[in-house]
Amino acid sequence: MMTRPTAAVAVLILPLIVAGLEGQGGAQYRDFQLGGDLASVAALAGIDQSTAKVIHERPALMQDLEWRPTHWTSDTITAQSDPVQRVNFSFYNDQLFKVVVDYDRDRTDGLTAADLIDAISETYGPASKAAVKKTSMSGMGVESESGEVIGRWTGADYSVALYRSSYSTAFRLIVTMPKLDAQARAADAQAYRLDTLEAPQREIARQKKEADEAKVSHEKARATNKATFRP
Repeated sequence: MMTRPTAAVAVLILPLIVAGLEGQGGAQYRDFQLGGDLASVAALAGIDQSTAKVIHERPALMQDLEWRPTHWTSDTITAQSDPVQRVNFSFYNDQLFKVVVDYDRDRTDGLTAADLIDAISETYGPASKAAVKKTSMSGMGVESESGEVIGRWTGADYSVALYRSSYSTAFRLIVTMPKLDAQARAADAQAYRLDTLEAPQREIARQKKEADEAKVSHEKARATNKATFRP
């Protein structure tokens, strides 16, 4: 049975999660449309697109962009009510294919898995009945480290999964576009193979570069010291 403090937290925070998801549908998270480019996503989040991190450049351009919604207004110290702590946007050839949302534990404290599932279902429809199962630790990418899947929603062009950490009470939501996600996974695997094949040559080039720089530095020091040396 839910205690009064827990119930109070749910009453206050649950509508905020719903409000953050309302108005969207299909392949998107809030106002961020899956398939959108880096520039449009960065502009919508109000962050500089140059802060995006390049993961791989071949065989496809893979980039990540992190967004931390502020919990404080610009001119007051009043806490905002958005439960989102951090969002990571992943791009495949300048197309948004995955959104990873980490919720602030303080702003979801007291909420049960059923509370979040009900809130998210307001946007994505009923959760899959086969959703409650542990993720395979042999899985690829961020999913394998996210914990236990406690809710899953699917559509023609999107997949949504709610995770609960195996080590804490933290919740994570992952929204993907399956077609682009599959292409990104294939590109990531190919990039890893290329990195492995090219590693020996890169190491040779690194050592040569360091040797050349050391030689130039040595010659510069020699010229300077020779001119001023007195026995």
